[in-house]
Amino acid sequence: MEQARQVLMQAEESENLAQLFKALGDSSRLKILFQIFSSESCVNVIAQSLKMSEAAVSHHLRILRMNSLVRRRRNGKEIFYQLDDDHVRFILAQGCEHVEEFL
Repeated sequence: MEQARQVLMQAEESENLAQLFKALGDSSRLKILFQIFSSESCVNVIAQSLKMSEAAVSHHLRILRMNSLVRRRRNGKEIFYQLDDDHVRFILAQGCEHVEEFL
């Protein structure tokens, strides 16, 4: 029984990890993450900076939020987004470092 539970947990963890990498596997979402890497920002500023529609940015932010990569803070009518925690910064930094090794 314990072995079956461990296999099930590993399968669940594998699925969650695959979902995380799937969320990171889109260049628009990566651009958004790097846009808010060091400071929070709102949808319209992100959209202008990346030359994307606000609807597209909102869509990508929803996916990033569902995967615990970003969090939001409301200030009146505006919602500001920032990276969820230092783990996200570390993942992005490590990814950049890995890619730079091959350039």
